[in-house]
Amino acid sequence: MQFNTIDVLKHLRTEFPERDMTLIWDGAPYHRSQTVKEALEILQINLEPLPGYSPDFMPVEHLWQWLREDVTYHTCYQSPAELIERVHFFEQDINSRPFEICDRLWVKNHLEEDEEKLRVSR
Repeated sequence: MQFNTIDVLKHLRTEFPERDMTLIWDGAPYHRSQTVKEALEILQINLEPLPGYSPDFMPVEHLWQWLREDVTYHTCYQSPAELIERVHFFEQDINSRPFEICDRLWVKNHLEEDEEKLRVSR
């Protein structure tokens, strides 16, 4: 079954009929269409758009990059099943280390001591 953006909005409202709701979305064209804007208004869902070209606000973008680095870069799998198995292994690995995942994916608001030294020494 395939869903479009408006189907997702309707489903969210059905799941949470009485709640105030604000979605934080990127600027994908299907998030900005007139029909989506009308649906947001009818369903009383607020939208907070992310700034363009701001992957740091979406840690999942860093996760996809990490997956590509660990699983697909410079690797040719013999079969789709082998690739899927490797992705499952990656998933198990990252799920076993949640704090390391947070450190890698979220933007830091401070520099590590060594990073600070490098910056000052320039």
